Amino acid sequence: MPAWRTISLWMDQLEEPLLPRPALEHELDVDVVIIGAGYTGLWTAYYLKRQAPELNIAIVEAQTAGFGASGRNGGWLMGNLLGEDRLLAGLPAEQRRASFDLLHSIPDEVAIVIEREGIDCDYRKGGVLYCAARYPEQAHSLRQYLDGLYAQGLNQSDYRWLTPEQLNQQIRVARPYGGIYAPHCATIHPAKLVRGLARTVERMGVNIYENSPVTAWQSGSVRTAKASVRARWVVPAVEGYAVTLAPLGRYQLPVQSLLVATEPLSAATWDEIGLSRGQAFSESSRQVTYGQRTADNRLVFGARGGYQFAGQLRHNFDLTRSEVELRRYLFGELFPQLKNVQITHSWGGNLGMSRNFKPHMLCDVRSGIALSGGYGGEGVGASNLGGRTLADLILQRDSQLVRQPWVIPQGGLDALRAWEPEPLRWLGYNAIIRSFIHEDRVLADPHSAPWRRKLATQVAGFMEGLMH
Repeated sequence: MPAWRTISLWMDQLEEPLLPRPALEHELDVDVVIIGAGYTGLWTAYYLKRQAPELNIAIVEAQTAGFGASGRNGGWLMGNLLGEDRLLAGLPAEQRRASFDLLHSIPDEVAIVIEREGIDCDYRKGGVLYCAARYPEQAHSLRQYLDGLYAQGLNQSDYRWLTPEQLNQQIRVARPYGGIYAPHCATIHPAKLVRGLARTVERMGVNIYENSPVTAWQSGSVRTAKASVRARWVVPAVEGYAVTLAPLGRYQLPVQSLLVATEPLSAATWDEIGLSRGQAFSESSRQVTYGQRTADNRLVFGARGGYQFAGQLRHNFDLTRSEVELRRYLFGELFPQLKNVQITHSWGGNLGMSRNFKPHMLCDVRSGIALSGGYGGEGVGASNLGGRTLADLILQRDSQLVRQPWVIPQGGLDALRAWEPEPLRWLGYNAIIRSFIHEDRVLADPHSAPWRRKLATQVAGFMEGLMH
């Protein structure tokens, strides 16, 4: 049995014994077979059983529930979807507002479920702070972002500008230039949520088979090393592990994000920092940072990782010294009192990125395949939306969920846009990331010439545009 506790801080903190469920060893005939016992697979099973308890559902999992991104993420439960502003831009104003409200309600929907099912996952809805906290250009980019949201019909109840003084009332960073506060976000303990969901769907009658990696799949069937499952519906819920289920890897690439956790910090230290309500926070740069104060008073902090040639999965998440120190540097710039704090855990995971950075929820009635993915690092909340949506699509329910621009209600995998072949995507990804790193270094240096700062921002912005 793999050392599942070493996956992340979250898995290490579980009080339950991490004993595997039985593997699939006999042939099955079911209504729905789900590949993957992460958030997407478990939420899909949950909502299917809530609406159609007579369905026979099986989940096959290569490792154990929570092995993938569901047990490794930063614990942000966001009421958002990656690229939502672009996805909703073409809708009429009233419909666009309704879609934003649907997204914003995700944390509240999860709160209802965990209360109903008795899942204790350290849920705290304190909102999220996007901070301009390292150089003044961050304030300018955040202001532009906020103006764009307001232009789409959102208002101060959704996203509110904070002056440096107002920001300090919630989080005290070394160089506050202002920020944005949004209430539509909660923080959670990811492993407690995924493991709790697994127990919940089992109580509802769903069979979960662990240590059962899928060796082949097609319309109507899934095969593991020892047995096969025949089903009317096949739901590959693998997100960052799509490369293991050809041809899904053509449409969804694994990229990595890496995190660290400090030792529990004293009450006096947290009085200096803030985050007293469980707020999530990020400093606004293209490094894509994210952090939270855990229920046991640690700082968990993550930042963008990398991409491996040919979309290979990263299996070894023993972070190198430079990977750890980059994250220490980034949070130390925000909180100088933590520059020498002890880091007790470091880890990472693979997440799924679709072409054009567009999440998708797809249902092909003809082939009996339904899938949701491409969350791009925002999957804790998006997977709940995806599970609800797939349930309605499979049950052919006409609901608000299935009438969204990220939903493909009819059509197979060819409805998705494929990634470019190698070496183009590897060269492109690394060129883009290097432009981001260069921009950050230039802007973080207060002595950089104005022309150099402007050029670095323009180049990084151009490169970021290529990703879309």
